[in-house]
Amino acid sequence: MATEIIKVPDIGTSDKVTVIEVSVKAGDTIAEDDTLIVLESDKASMDVPAPMAGKVSTVKVSEGDEIGEGDEILYLEVESADSSDDAPKAETKESSKQSAPPKKSSGSSAVKPVKVPDIGSDDPVDIIEVHVKPGDMLNIDDPIVTLESDKASMEVPATEAGEVVAVKVKEGDQVKEGDLLIEIKAAGDADSSDEAAAPAAESTSDSDTAEAEGSVESIKVPDIGTDGAVDIIEVHVKPGDTLNEDDPIVTLESDKASMEVPSPKGGEVVSVKVEVGTEVKQGDLLIELKVAGGSAKPASTPATEKSSDTPAPASTASAPQGTEGYQAPTIVGADDDEIVRPSKPVHAGPAVRKLAREFGVDLALVNGTGPRGRIVKDDVAAFVKKKMRQPEKVTGGAGIPAVPDQDFSKFGEVEEKEMSRIQQLTAANMARNWLNIPHVTQFDEADVTDLEAFRQSLKPEMEKRGVKISPLAFLVKACAAALHEFPQFNVSLKADGTHLVQKHYVHIGLAVDTPNGLIVPVIRDADKKSIWQIAEEIIDFAQRGRQGKVKSNEMQGGCFTISSLGGLGGTAFTPIVNAPEVAILGVSKNQVKPHWNGQSFEPRTFTPLSLSYDHRAVNGADAARFTTYLCQALQDLRRILL
Repeated sequence: MATEIIKVPDIGTSDKVTVIEVSVKAGDTIAEDDTLIVLESDKASMDVPAPMAGKVSTVKVSEGDEIGEGDEILYLEVESADSSDDAPKAETKESSKQSAPPKKSSGSSAVKPVKVPDIGSDDPVDIIEVHVKPGDMLNIDDPIVTLESDKASMEVPATEAGEVVAVKVKEGDQVKEGDLLIEIKAAGDADSSDEAAAPAAESTSDSDTAEAEGSVESIKVPDIGTDGAVDIIEVHVKPGDTLNEDDPIVTLESDKASMEVPSPKGGEVVSVKVEVGTEVKQGDLLIELKVAGGSAKPASTPATEKSSDTPAPASTASAPQGTEGYQAPTIVGADDDEIVRPSKPVHAGPAVRKLAREFGVDLALVNGTGPRGRIVKDDVAAFVKKKMRQPEKVTGGAGIPAVPDQDFSKFGEVEEKEMSRIQQLTAANMARNWLNIPHVTQFDEADVTDLEAFRQSLKPEMEKRGVKISPLAFLVKACAAALHEFPQFNVSLKADGTHLVQKHYVHIGLAVDTPNGLIVPVIRDADKKSIWQIAEEIIDFAQRGRQGKVKSNEMQGGCFTISSLGGLGGTAFTPIVNAPEVAILGVSKNQVKPHWNGQSFEPRTFTPLSLSYDHRAVNGADAARFTTYLCQALQDLRRILL
């Protein structure tokens, strides 16, 4: 028998962690992957499995101990081919003093670990296929497993050639960078079995000098105007494509807009790290691009170095090595809208409980995915994310029953089309605003005959400047002046129903119809801008809106919205207030009407106006004064200067 010293493996942190359970005692016979101890840090709990089978001779830790990577856990007696037990023991003792594992007899092969390389994310990913089994002979770059995240799938190649000794994972497991996949016996290295723990980068050192035709650069999500995650609704490239600078890579869609992400450089697409439906945020990896010029290591080399030389970052939801039955985080939520309810006993560490208290989450509602059902931080985060992403139940407001679905195919041929995310959110917001806001709509007409004549006279200057002034630019300026004159229209209601928020800035939103749905970009400080500046912004928003390039932060902070259908037609309509604003102006198509000037009828051009407002914040008399002022301002813009 030989005595092996079992130590704490890489646990993803250099800090000490607490032993919360000792699962074995002296004299126990254990199998490979049996749990030895359970550790708990402020980030996660994890089992430490036995790396080999044998009989426990001495346990060196007890519950409550603080230990770290490399500390001794126990002594394990294992079967040995040597004729004497004393030699291995002495050898083990000597090697322990030198902080190296016991040596094997000369002529044996070194058993080396193959771990998960850099996969571009700190989050755990699923193993969807295992390509090897014990006894298989592998060459370098033969696939070991296939991983799949919510962004991409990828094969993990062998970094060593040799015989597979043990497979440490199975299909359905979740792993992260640095987790052990297999142990492989590499022939020709007989010095020490500790070669298995040497940095995996040594096995790829020969490839470090490989020259590439161009450097491989990571193209990531740029600043998209929000810290939240957005959906990828279209991927425009595939591996092997040649891109020019500014060619689109993906199209992103948030709850307010869609936008293309252009390539910052030209080159050849090496790999695509995302797919349609993936959620990404600023800084997430999109593609790897080989840029012409310079030299670099093959794309896989840096990943191999990182996975071996750098401790894997702690991930609270990753499966500890050898843990059976590990599953991805799932959410167990309440049927009602309440998150907090009377608790049931749960298993979670202090850091997790603190996080749950900060979010107001009852841990009894959260399904733990750690060992023995323990709840980890990712479980709490996923629970909160799920709650935040649940669509609002607009059909149940004020006890209004939902409209039942019908089988329309019995009446004729039909086709079911999925609404874009913008369309879905617009529908939900419209229903919510209509149910919660007591709407009143005030109608009026503005005589814009002189204004139109003035606008037409500006055509030579428009051509010279390259900017077209539309009637909407004058409407924005007039509305900005009206908000100063009637500040009760520039407020928002607090949720408590007892306070108003008075805004001392004037930002005007413009409802823009795009192929993907309705968006409302905002012209900031409209009261401080000239007609030319406003016209330029209107043109810019219209163009970028059609291209899906309006950023999320450009559609926030509006005080008042204008919805203009003047270019389409109609005489009047009732626009829905864009909460938390309290008013919206609808603009219809200009009409030429006979107007009595006191002596005779003359043709005049009128713009129909429809002002919808929240009757909780604005009364009818104020609305009438507002539209009257607006009509006077449009009839004679000199009034704005007063």
